[in-house]
This record gives sequence, structure tokens and C-alpha cells, in this order.
Amino acid sequence: MKKNLIVFGTRPEAIKMAPLVLAFANNPNFITKICVTAQHREMLDQVLEFFEIAPDYDLNVMKPNQNLYGLTATIIEGMKSVLEDAQPDYVYVHGDTTTSMAVGIAAFYYGAKVCHVEAGLRTFDRKYPFPEEFNRQLTGKIADYHFSPTFVSKENLLKENTKEENILITGNTVIDALLIGVKKVNETDFTNTEIENLKIILDFSKRIILVTGHRRENHGEGLINICSALKDIALNYPDLQIIYPVHLNPNVVGPVNELLSGVENIFLVKPLAYAAFLWLMEKSYFIITDSGGIQEEAPSLGKPVLVTRDTTERPEAVDAGTVSLVGTNRDVILEESKKLLDNKAYYQSKSILHNPYGDGKASERIVNFIKEL
Repeated sequence: MKKNLIVFGTRPEAIKMAPLVLAFANNPNFITKICVTAQHREMLDQVLEFFEIAPDYDLNVMKPNQNLYGLTATIIEGMKSVLEDAQPDYVYVHGDTTTSMAVGIAAFYYGAKVCHVEAGLRTFDRKYPFPEEFNRQLTGKIADYHFSPTFVSKENLLKENTKEENILITGNTVIDALLIGVKKVNETDFTNTEIENLKIILDFSKRIILVTGHRRENHGEGLINICSALKDIALNYPDLQIIYPVHLNPNVVGPVNELLSGVENIFLVKPLAYAAFLWLMEKSYFIITDSGGIQEEAPSLGKPVLVTRDTTERPEAVDAGTVSLVGTNRDVILEESKKLLDNKAYYQSKSILHNPYGDGKASERIVNFIKEL
């Protein structure tokens, strides 16, 4: 019987790996164990609770003011005992986090086969986004098997001389998670305190813009420009509501509160757990974000996305028309927002339900691939 070890540490990883955990758990051909590094502690635990996943190992690496040097070293060292105990044939890592890169190195040292979920995304600029692009490129060099979400990501790997027989186009597991999650939050017996609070704060008879932002490269002037644009939008459209779950990083909290507090139709709230965020995405009119995951999820909900980045490793949704790159230029953000708010035909063209990132069966394809090895 094949032995798996699935490892993740951040909230986005947990969301995207949860469907794979569930798919392997329901398959009698595998013994599957779960390890979390807890690179994000509280936000990770919320996702684990939502998907009812209990890890077998928990490195609990999160520390105040932790830097990349210490985080990387702690994960590699911590994984040694986990690998020796679990004795996996296959170790699964996801995407572009420091957890993925460090666990990939540790698994290589141990001698397990490394399976990279969401493989092949590239900006081809190792410093943008930082450190994610470097992490995913290095993980791609370590990995034995590459589960690419799209044809474009497969082509990126082939250009790097990855063997084609080791690449499988699966779609993105985030769509698997989205479909599971949306179904769950819309069940009549589902209760959630955060969702109930949102119903009190917001008037859902009005159009709502959902905003997120956390990228290091936007800290400083970029974030100031984004907030200035949001303030302009709010003042120009007093019947509109903007809700911004503010990332806890002081580089984000400070400027956002300074520039946007007190604007009557802007609501600054604490970061939302996965369930409430899914629910809010579904209720929003469109989304302004620098998040990679939201670029993948929103098309399945028919929500246009303005991405506050100059480049994206997820060009498929841009090509499909659902996602627009606006960078951190105040005028561009304002102009694109006005087009979505004022031009119904333009909005409809951007909100057509079309998702190039998958059909919700990515995890099933990965399980079947490994089963046949």
C-alpha cells in the first residue's frame, strides 16, 4: 500500500490541499498522513476546522517577527523526524510558499518522491512576487511529479526541460475546494458568527466591492495609491459599499486605517475565515485584490477581478476576460472600477461564468495518477 504525506502551512495552501486530503482519505489504496507547519497559525486552524481535517503532525513554526532564514531552517529541521516517522513514498507540497520549498528540500534529503501541486506557475522574475517566484521555481527543480493547473503552466515546465511524462494537467484544486465550500456555506443548517455579523454590517441590497491586499511588493507607495483609489470610488458612489478585510501585517494595517477610516461607505474588518470569505465573495459585485487564489476562484462565481499587480503568474483568467491587471496606479484602478460600475454590458462581459482553472475534479485526477504509478 502506498504511503502519502501531505504537508502545508498557510491558509491558502490549506484551502487548496484540503480537497486532496479528503480524496486520498476516501481511497483504500493509500495510507495518508497530514503534516502542518503552521506557517500561518490562526488562519490555518480555521481552514482545518471548516474542512474537518485533523493533522497527524504539527510543527507549529510560527513565531513573532520571524524571518525567512529562520523559517526555512526550522521547517527543514522539523521535517526530519516527521519523515522518519511517517516513512512516506510520496510527499505532496503546494504552490509557492516557504513551507513548500523547505519541505521539498527535506523530502528530497529523505528520499521520498516529491509531488508538486499547482506546479508550473511563473512570472519568470525571481524577485516578483518575492519570495514566491523563487520558491516555486526551486520546488519545481526538486519535484518528481508536477500537477499543473493549466496548459500554460505545463508549457512553462516543458520550457525548463521537465519530462512531459511527469507532468499532469489537473485543473486547480482551489476550484475543488470552492465548490465544496460554497455548497457547505449555503446549506440551511450552516451557522457562522462571522457571516451573521456581515449581515448586520452590510446592506446587501446595494452593490458591494470586496477588497484584499497583502503583497510585500505593494507595501508603501503602492498600498497608498490603492487606498486613495478606494476612497475616490467610495466618495463618487455613495450608494456603493466597500468592505476590506485588512491583513494583520503592520505595513498594511497602518496605511489602510490612516487613509480609509471614517469613510462612511468603507468597512474595514478583521481578516475573515474561509467560510465567511467564500460567502462574501459570492455576494460581492466585483473584487479588487492582489491575491493569486482569488484570481482562480472568482471566475467560478462570475465575479470580475481587478488585480493590483503589474504581472500575474495566472494569465489564463486575464486572457478569458474575467481578470484585469490594474497595478497600483490610482487612476487606472478608478477608471476600471467606474467601467464595471457604470457600463452594464462591460460588466456582463467580465462576469461570464467561465473558469480556465478547472472543473472541481483536480484532486480526483491526482489520486488516479499516483494510483497507477
